[in-house]
Parts: sequence; C-alpha cells; structure tokens
Amino acid sequence: MSISRAADILRAGGLVVFPTETVYGLGADATNPLAVARIYEAKGRPQFNPLIAHVPGLAEAEQHAHVHEKARALAEAFWPGPFTLVARRRAESSVAELACAGLATIALRAPSHPMARELLAAFGGPIVAPSANRSGHVSATTAQHAADDLGARVDLVLDGGACPIGLESTIVAVDDEGVATLLRPGAIARADIERLVGPLAASAKAEPVTAPGMMESHYAPRASMRLDADAPRAGEAYLAFGAPAPAGGATLSASGDLVEAAANLYAALRGLDSTGAEFIAVAPIPPLGLGEAIRDRLMRAAAPRK
Repeated sequence: MSISRAADILRAGGLVVFPTETVYGLGADATNPLAVARIYEAKGRPQFNPLIAHVPGLAEAEQHAHVHEKARALAEAFWPGPFTLVARRRAESSVAELACAGLATIALRAPSHPMARELLAAFGGPIVAPSANRSGHVSATTAQHAADDLGARVDLVLDGGACPIGLESTIVAVDDEGVATLLRPGAIARADIERLVGPLAASAKAEPVTAPGMMESHYAPRASMRLDADAPRAGEAYLAFGAPAPAGGATLSASGDLVEAAANLYAALRGLDSTGAEFIAVAPIPPLGLGEAIRDRLMRAAAPRK
C-alpha cells in the first residue's frame, strides 16, 4: 500500500523520500518541472547542481542518453547498484531540463534496493532523487534522518531501514568519444571501474557543476571539522578509525574496515553533531578503495562554508 501511495504522490507532483542501497533519496517525477523545482525548494539546493534520474536499468537509460560502448560496459557491470552514469542527453528525453541544470548531459542510475525498485516499477517512469537532506547537510542513511532534516517539506517517507552501503554512488561521465572521467568517488572503487575501461580521467574544477556532490562545501555537519587528526584536542569530539571510540566520540570502524566505515560515516557525523560539539576531529583514513570516497566526503564536509 505504501508503494502504491508513493507512486500516486509522485504522479501528482509530490515528493517522496525512499531508501536506496547508498543513501535515502528525495524523489520526484523526473518529467515534471514543477515537481523537480519542489526538490530544489525543499533542499534549499542551488539550481545549478544537477540531479540524478533513477531508472530500472540500461534499456530505460538509453531512452534518455547517448550511451557509448564503454558506458554500456559499466552499466552492465554495476547496475543495478551504486553507480551513476553521466552521458549526453537525448533531445527526446522526457526528463525535465531543470533536473539536468541546463546541461547537455544527464545523470542516470539504476538502484538495487528492493524498495527503490518497487517504487520505480509502480511509478513507471524516471524518478529524480538527490539525497534526502537539506542542501550541504550530512546525507540521510535512515528514514528518521530524512524526516528530521526535511520534515513537512515532503509528502511521504518510505522506511526501508538503514541503507546497507551508506555512501553515495560513484559518478563517471563517458563522452561520445569514450573518454571516461571520474566525477565523484563513491561506493564502487576506482580500480573496479578501471579494470573495465582503463585509467579514468580526473575531473577538473570548473563551472558549472557537472554532477551531484561536486560542490566544494558539501555533506557538512554544523560543527567545524579537522581532518587527519591522530588525537583530539581539548574541546574536540573525535571520530576514530581503526580504534574504539574515545569518551564522547564515535568510531567509523574499530577494526579499520573501510566498508564498515563507509556505512557508518553519515550516522556518525550526525551523532557527533547532535552532541553540540563545536569541533570534530577525524582520524586519518587511508585513500585506498572506499577510503578515496570517504576522504572525498570528509574533505567537502570540512571545506569553508559559503
């Protein structure tokens, strides 16, 4: 019943929070410009920051984008799952231009979470869904996180439990010549992608923002953050890694497991922020595998606020 109701709300131009394997998404009908605008309003999100359109799979993605053979290989390997493809948008795509922030490209993902896939099937069209939090805040990995952040700005919250991955999707752009560029590190490691398409090009700092999560200050708690800290200073809450949490702190993974650390990242930041701490010191995270994505989120969270 909840899925059916959620699909009806989307058709009526409303907003639905739903779980994915990465983080909770704030969903709207991707083809309805007014519904897409409601997402920007609810999140307080700059309209130059594009949204990801969620689809069931590759066949649906090809209705909206020109998919190079390298992009197809990535989609076949990682969909459904935590991989987002950015490719040239088809002129006939039904996805609203507002969702693409006026760019010639479109971001597409096929989620693997059962509830997300049920919602896509019931709705019968693409659903745009950024993370279900206020823009720039820590992403939501539980339904309660999303409800706390967005409240009455949304029409329905679907509770699918804690997100199993807890870290956003990896975003790769593949252009018409087959050049693959890493736009955002994420739940799929660079090495796994490069085994299929060769070395990834690095994204250059440029305007406009070309994919979600590329703004310099992003995923930020209220507290100021200090990274690569071996120990907390006086007055700092400490986010540990590879060790148990100290008093008043939290640990991403006491055993140093990067998968566990990724799953715990946002909940740990929210928990420390809720203590009222003015400063959070974060233990060093190795830049290997998922560590690259974790460090990316932490650096954006620690960047100067604008």
